[in-house]
Amino acid sequence: MPIFPDDVFTEPSDVDPDTLANLGPLRRLAGTWEARKGVDLNPKADGPERRTFIERIVFEPIDPQANGPQLFYGLRYHIHITTEEEDITFHDQVGYWLWEPATGLVLQTVAIPRGQVAIASGQASADADHLSLVAERGQTEYGICSTAFLEYAFRTDRCQIDVTFNADGSWSYVTDTVLTVHGRSEPFAHRDENTLILIEKAKPNPWFQIVTAKKAIAAT
Repeated sequence: MPIFPDDVFTEPSDVDPDTLANLGPLRRLAGTWEARKGVDLNPKADGPERRTFIERIVFEPIDPQANGPQLFYGLRYHIHITTEEEDITFHDQVGYWLWEPATGLVLQTVAIPRGQVAIASGQASADADHLSLVAERGQTEYGICSTAFLEYAFRTDRCQIDVTFNADGSWSYVTDTVLTVHGRSEPFAHRDENTLILIEKAKPNPWFQIVTAKKAIAAT
């Protein structure tokens, strides 16, 4: 169990407004990324289906966030996935990646428009080349919450995302999700994987932009 202070109200007084400089391992996610060769393995009535998909992810730095003494730096993200065969969105997802410099805690929050949310957690050093985060159904801290239908038909029991930062500046992920599918005796291993290439660098977070602009005016 983590050790928390008795004073849960007092926020840090020396917060650096520059999120990009304080993201630890998440710094390498900032920006807009694309790829056209993602692979999805998902359950269907007549057996597993393998699909290739086109992915775009935007990571935008947010202002530092405090829970009393706990301080996070983070990225707001949006994932949009399509396929060559269909015009309709194949997958849409929003949330936050968060880094707590004081403890090395890494969080990913997930929200998808099929009625499911999750918080996955892991630990990493500021210069880590690999991240591994896990969420499990039934956990009240880092868990998974779904609609009644998804609980009945495609229950998500566990989800793990592994991110690797590559030497060429790209990054890769593998997401392994354990599903209990209605009418099936064995759990289904649902996997997504991709390698993404940077197409646009991230802009600084709003607070840091304001601070920078004020300094520029004061210097004139």
